[in-house]
Amino acid sequence: MTPTPGTPPTGPGRPRRPGRRLGAAAVAALLVAAVPAGSAVSADAATPKSATGPQGQKLTVSATTGLDPAGAKIRVTGEGYGTTSGIYVALCKDNGANRVPSPCLGGADMSGGSKNSQWIVPKGDPYEGELALPFGPGGTFDVEIEILSEGDGLDCADVPCSVVTRADHRASGDRTQDVRIPVTFAGREPGEPGGEGVDVPAGTVSYKPVADFTSAGKPLDLLLHPDAKKLYVGADNLPDTADTDERGLYVLNPEDGKAESRITDAPGSTGALRASAAARISGPLPGDGVVYNYPLRGVGSAKAGDTAATGVWLAGSTITDIAPGTAPGTVLVAQGAKLSEIERATGAATRSLTLPGGTQFAADHARGAVWFSDFAAGKLHRVDLASFAVTASFDLPGTDSIAGFTEVDPASGAVWVGVNRSVLVFDATGKPVKTLVGKDLARDAAFDAAGGHAFVVWQDGGDLSDPANDNNGTLTVYDSTDFTPAAKDLSLPGNQTQLGAASLAVEPGGATVFVTSPAEGKVTRLTRQVSPLVTRAPADRSVRAGEEVALTARAEGTPEPSVRWQVSTDGSQTWRELDGATEPVLTFTAKSAQDGYRYRAEFRNDVGTTRTAPVTLTVTEATGGATGGDAGGGNGGSGDTTTGVAATGGDGSTGGDSDGDGSDDGTSTGASGSSGGSGSSAGSTGSTVGGGSVGGNTGAGTTSGGSLAATGITVISVTLLAAALLGGGLLIHRRARRRTTGLA
Repeated sequence: MTPTPGTPPTGPGRPRRPGRRLGAAAVAALLVAAVPAGSAVSADAATPKSATGPQGQKLTVSATTGLDPAGAKIRVTGEGYGTTSGIYVALCKDNGANRVPSPCLGGADMSGGSKNSQWIVPKGDPYEGELALPFGPGGTFDVEIEILSEGDGLDCADVPCSVVTRADHRASGDRTQDVRIPVTFAGREPGEPGGEGVDVPAGTVSYKPVADFTSAGKPLDLLLHPDAKKLYVGADNLPDTADTDERGLYVLNPEDGKAESRITDAPGSTGALRASAAARISGPLPGDGVVYNYPLRGVGSAKAGDTAATGVWLAGSTITDIAPGTAPGTVLVAQGAKLSEIERATGAATRSLTLPGGTQFAADHARGAVWFSDFAAGKLHRVDLASFAVTASFDLPGTDSIAGFTEVDPASGAVWVGVNRSVLVFDATGKPVKTLVGKDLARDAAFDAAGGHAFVVWQDGGDLSDPANDNNGTLTVYDSTDFTPAAKDLSLPGNQTQLGAASLAVEPGGATVFVTSPAEGKVTRLTRQVSPLVTRAPADRSVRAGEEVALTARAEGTPEPSVRWQVSTDGSQTWRELDGATEPVLTFTAKSAQDGYRYRAEFRNDVGTTRTAPVTLTVTEATGGATGGDAGGGNGGSGDTTTGVAATGGDGSTGGDSDGDGSDDGTSTGASGSSGGSGSSAGSTGSTVGGGSVGGNTGAGTTSGGSLAATGITVISVTLLAAALLGGGLLIHRRARRRTTGLA
């Protein structure tokens, strides 16, 4: 639709309402007069902030705090974005990690005319040009958008808001383009997020044992199948159940640990089936099943429901490590210091390499490398998968120490090597970057690439004659980027290394972790829990007696935290819980006696308790307004403070607008009727726009204690009226352009 020249365009479903809007100059004058100079923007509003996305994208916003709620222009830049898909840049509700940011201010700008969002597409995209901007070199962009605190179903006073990038409408389910930078507006910032942890710091992450699975003999290795979601456990016999053969590959339900199937037999040296333990699991098969090593030189594969494994028996020495090969039908196998790639169907080696020493390795297929650990010689060798040759060697401190593990972080390519009571971390080039020290023996590591965390299980030595041993192991969780602790350490009672090394499996996202304890013959299921973390807290409030007060507090945590509101009448010296106040929003009618009361919300779950900072309620007495009708020279009557009915309302001839004839009452104040009408009609109307002074100017005589005030509804001030008109009229006028909603 093309608007008539000189006529503002109107958005879909938003008809123009002539005669119900102040002019821009009038609104601006009201706002300038009402808002103190410099109050709109905080001192640090112009400080840029940056964030990194899931694929290494960098997003930077020029200003993030104390923004003008009526409209703030900000510069948004990005680099490292994929140039194969388009993105939107907008202000949106922040729904957290792996959740679509929505709703968004301005909708999806598919017309090229919005100032609130930008559409950026790869060069050569069909929409490049008037509708969308192209990415610059290296997936860069540099745009300006105008953001408001409220609009298009978004209110940043009620919900957390962020300037975001997200995939455009053609790939709306793609979360890899989501990068978020929180923003706040002047006068609308909630209380301090986070809150005060009472027993543990707010947002403390920990893991809780919820079940022990004893259905898989002596567990040696674990794999949580990414497709079938089944827990595969390689197992051997337990000494204390010698009458029962417990060897084999188990398939467990990861929720309750019940064995769905068990594969006991695999081909031996002659090809005949025999009962075999499952020592090491190489990796998953597509859909379901795993490839694994069974003693001494067997390479087998099986899935749930199989009665026996298929496999081959290798020539040479005992297999000491195994990993997926470079082709679907191959595996990488270490037989001591000899590394080979084996065809699983025949057992033939397609290529082999003998290293100076070592027994275990980790394969990094994404970067074409194998990292081979030689603990005895104190060396870490890098083998190129393409040439199958050693390309570099690095010092591995801890010569003659107890060998633990060698694992690669799939996200970064960093190599984690467990040696004695330490974990040595090398970057993808072999450069040492960190040494993590524990109190027990480092036995295994697993990674959650989605959450950016590394999990390490440490086992006690099990020799109680050694003062360093207490028979208890430990699970630690680290941020895999900066190596800081990402959760409270968890003690693993009885998990000692005398009967075998512990192993780990982590569910994507890190919500569930499985840890083996060979000495105890069990697999322990752990679940993540988080103490309450305040995401929105109330701020101090100043109201008049009789007004409604609404305080809002929200928190996240696992399990979901409950909330109780508390009040202090003695300046925070003592607190008591408010009866029935168990919702995120506390609503009540202010009374004069509550002046100076303090309020806070307390959130609780199984992990801990967190409180919002106390806020103070200031209550002032309600005061009456001017007598209606004085500006018009008529006798419009005074509104009764209880009912809002004019005592001497008169008719339209005495209603009193600016020229005294009362003829504009119906349109100027929004009241029904074409004349000044009765005192009750005009009095009620006057109260909706802020009391007697406004009512007098328009002929709607009232005092500030009109009918809406009597029922506890807040009387709107002139400044808020101007802001409401600005948001309801001029901003809609400014934003209303032809566009298709895509940021729902």
